[in-house]
Amino acid sequence: MSALSEHLRELMAQSLHAWRLTGSVRGTGDGAVLVCCQEHNIRIEPAPSDSPFRWIVVFDNRSRAAISLVAVLRMVRAALDPGYTAMRARIAPFPLVPT
Repeated sequence: MSALSEHLRELMAQSLHAWRLTGSVRGTGDGAVLVCCQEHNIRIEPAPSDSPFRWIVVFDNRSRAAISLVAVLRMVRAALDPGYTAMRARIAPFPLVPT
């Protein structure tokens, strides 16, 4: 298992703990990470090198591409915790104040 996959495995294990979910995380020989929680099995694998994405998340026989680890975490959390509502931050400039 590569160092990147090992870091991803540890991140996912700590994320399950932080989300108060019981499950297991393990690496595979091909560099993927398997997250098993409740009755769900999620596979996170590196995307092909010619892809603009970094990761592929496979859940319920559907694969979705993720551009960052933040996107991977969002997908995994949404899959494992349907009651979770993602919070989005909106960044906008303040209007100019006349002086």
